[in-house]
Amino acid sequence: MDDTLDPILIQVTVPLPLPMIHAAFTDPAQVTGWLSDRAEIDARPGGVYHLGWAAPLDFESRGTVREVTPDLDLGFTWQGPPEFDALMNRPEPRTEVYVRLQESPEGIDITLEHRGWVSGDAWEDARSWHFHFWDERLHRLKEFLLKSAYG
Repeated sequence: MDDTLDPILIQVTVPLPLPMIHAAFTDPAQVTGWLSDRAEIDARPGGVYHLGWAAPLDFESRGTVREVTPDLDLGFTWQGPPEFDALMNRPEPRTEVYVRLQESPEGIDITLEHRGWVSGDAWEDARSWHFHFWDERLHRLKEFLLKSAYG
């Protein structure tokens, strides 16, 4: 029996240059424009990928960069919000987020994959919460990038 749930996969396409989109994931000043309220990022393998949210979310995700290729991809560990703390974060982050950028006819495809989900009702609840979180945030990212580029 398979004891894992499928990764979360969400994709949006943005008609802007690759470096601008990659910076939206690696530059703390830009990350706080769409993803979190606070960000500390050292975008190199082993570097920190710490994000923080004020109320109503009110949590910290203290991750570590696992992989990064300029203008191509970024992977980091993820800590879930307090309601999933014992499930996802102890003794260490148990899920990872991987973002890949790829050119397409419409612009740049941004694919976010959040993986590491284990089967069970509690994990399904956590996965559902994160699916809605990432879906909303990636649409915010697209709006943020277009507004930054075109006003």
